[in-house]
Amino acid sequence: MTTTGYILLGAGFIVLILIIMYNQLVRLRINRENAFADIDVQLKQRHDLIPQLVESVRGYMKHEESVLTNITQARAGAMNAEGIDEKIAAENNLSSALQGFKIAVEAYPDLKANTNFLQLQSEISDVENKLAAVRRYFNSATKELNIKVQAFPSNIIAGMFGFKIEPMFDVGVDTRKEMDKAPDISF
Repeated sequence: MTTTGYILLGAGFIVLILIIMYNQLVRLRINRENAFADIDVQLKQRHDLIPQLVESVRGYMKHEESVLTNITQARAGAMNAEGIDEKIAAENNLSSALQGFKIAVEAYPDLKANTNFLQLQSEISDVENKLAAVRRYFNSATKELNIKVQAFPSNIIAGMFGFKIEPMFDVGVDTRKEMDKAPDISF
């Protein structure tokens, strides 16, 4: 084989490697988007349950109208969010509003014994557990993509074709602050 032949073979090999890396990046991006679609399904279910929960609680929590308003506004913001990053931020806001709601519910013992409320609370708890599972999968898919975007030599292809580091779906700043506090235990 001549020198020209080796050069063409080497160039062909490099092009093949570049194509493989690009296709891996595309596969990882699509996997991440698919993982977020799974989250969207659970978020839709969550959004559908919230108005029922608010209505079942409204009569009990006359003095806590601002808590219910915050949940309703956060839900509306979450439903109107577009794009993965905006939805992540809106859902973190909704999670914070629901956290405030859980705290307010503690002050109403009659409400905690209401059958409709208990059923809705159980359904929301189930959805939240499913959300946690699909968020873990989404974050795993995001981590795989981010590693490929940052690792050499695929980072070169990623930069050339606009692949970037994507955010994880975390609990949000407000929820993190609540989680960092020591729990109140009373008997």
